[in-house]
This record gives sequence, structure tokens and C-alpha cells, in this order.
Amino acid sequence: MSQTFWQKLKMQASAENRPILVLAPMADVTDASFRRIIAKYGKPDVLWTEFVSADGLMLATLEGKAKLMKNLIFTESERPIVAQFFTSRPEMMKGAAELAVKLGFDGIDINMGCPDKSIEKQGAGAASMKKPALAREVIRAAKEGAGNIPVSVKTRLGFNKNEIETWLPELLAERPAVITVHGRTRKEMSKVAAHWDQIKRAVEIRDEVQKDLPESERTLIFGNGDVIDVADAFAKAKATGVDGIMLGRAIFGNPWLFADLQNSKNGSVKNNTTVDVKTKLTVLVEHTKLFEELLGGTKSFALMKKHYKAYVTGWDGAKELRMELMEAENATKVGEIVSKYLLDTSI
Repeated sequence: MSQTFWQKLKMQASAENRPILVLAPMADVTDASFRRIIAKYGKPDVLWTEFVSADGLMLATLEGKAKLMKNLIFTESERPIVAQFFTSRPEMMKGAAELAVKLGFDGIDINMGCPDKSIEKQGAGAASMKKPALAREVIRAAKEGAGNIPVSVKTRLGFNKNEIETWLPELLAERPAVITVHGRTRKEMSKVAAHWDQIKRAVEIRDEVQKDLPESERTLIFGNGDVIDVADAFAKAKATGVDGIMLGRAIFGNPWLFADLQNSKNGSVKNNTTVDVKTKLTVLVEHTKLFEELLGGTKSFALMKKHYKAYVTGWDGAKELRMELMEAENATKVGEIVSKYLLDTSI
């Protein structure tokens, strides 16, 4: 069997004495427009799409499917890129995986950790942890539909309590390419600090369960939760032994987050990338135009405002500019506001 891109990345990262670094899939954040910006200014090792309903892709009206397909558009600059799906129905997952192959994705990921109640009502997301046997069926279906494309899983420590000792072996039995463990339970949400000691335990469990497999065939374990930057990712990987680190909220307002990855040497990195205000605002406008071009009519323009909160902070006058941007209703107006601000302030 030929090597998957995950195995190649593992070899490359090991040679550079560092973890694989990937960007978390975040609904209404890591959409096509933001991913293009990230790929341009500071690309991680792997990008994920936002999660997409496998049921919707298979069962929705033509109009509904067209809307969902907007979540699956990508460019060559984003490779390797993974399509993430959620469902509790194996036949739907198989169909979604087959679609991902046709669309040219490099990998497929199954969301088994999202705490959204509407998704849990479908038995998907975090609710998958309540029915391990069904979760395994879903993984098998994904692998069947994916063919030679690797399948991974993103999950949590457990639902109401830490169940890593019983939940993780169930997933490992299906031998997905990667399991990303968010270091909290569903019940904890983000109310407590991520339990990186339990992520370390996940690595130990993988080593125990798959001890008879060649290292090249073992499931990679990634850690996720409260990682603030690339240097922190390196430190957490060293402390826990994970193969990779998934960063999420740290990307807000900072598409340069992974730029320092290119400067890493000997297992360490300094976060030296500094971006001036003019550059930040120029990229904010670029991001906004891409959002309107790619997703206008599909997603509400108001979604961009969470990005403005993150881009426009940390300098004198930022609050006033941010308040003005929050009132903008289209990319043209945003461009005008930023142009005037840069002219008036001579930044």
C-alpha cells in the first residue's frame, strides 16, 4: 500500500524534530475565504474544512446541497486538505466519503466531538461517544467510501466524564489514520483548562493497543485545546509525545499564526512573526472581499464581524475603528472605512 500524506508528514516532521501542526475545523470561521488567506500568509501542515452534514449532502434538496457544497470548495494552495463530515448513519457517511474522493480531497475526517445540541440530537458529533459500536460502523463506512483516501476522527475525552480508557480503544480498533483528542469532555465544554495529561495518556493507550502494528501503520494521535501559538504547540508535543498538534482559536485575527513553522529548527521555534497595523488592515480587507466573492448569498456577512474583533485590537484607536467596521454591511464599505482610517492616521 502506498504511503498516505499523513505518513509522509510524520516522516518529514520527525526528521525536523517537531510535531505535525494543523488547523482546527471551526464552523463559520475556517471557511473557504479564511483558508485561502491562511494558506497565503502562514500555512499549517494540513487544513480542514468546516464540518458538513453528510445527511444533508445525501438527502437535501438541490438548493440545500448547493449551499452545503460551498463548504467544500478549496484551492490547490490549501493542500493537503481534509473534508470533515458528521452523521450517525453509516450509509450517509459512505456517500459523503465517496463525494469527497470525487471532489479531490486528500483526507476525510469524522466529527465525533462537536457539542452543538442540534447535531447531538442526530446522534452525531459528541453524541457519537454514547454509542461506540455505531461510531465504529460510521468509521468503517467512511473507510469503505474513501478507498485509498485516509480517514481520521476528531473527538473528546468523553461525554459527561473522562472515558478515554474505554472510548479511545474503540476508535483505535478501526485503525483510523489520525485521532485528534480535544482535552475536555463534552460536559466541560471550555469551562476548564484542557487536560493535557489525558492527551498524554491517549498516546500511551495508542501504544498499548497497537503495539503489534508496525509504527508506519499506527494511528497518529494529535492533541487539541488551549494551544496559544506555535511555540506552545512544540512544548505541548514534547511534554506529551503526540504526533501532532491542532490549533484553533489562536488563528483568530492572525492568519500569520503558522508562518513561524517555516523557521523552526531542532524542535523549537520562536514566535517572531510581527505584523504592523497597516498589513493587518490590508489583509482584513482582502479577507472580506474573498468572503463576499466566495460565500456572499450563502453565509451572512455578519459572520465577518467576529474576525474584525480579532484583527482590530491592540493599538490606540483600534476600538473606534472596530466599532465602525461592525456597522459595515459589505466589502465595499469595509474597504472605504479602512482606506480612510489609513489615510487619516498615516499608519
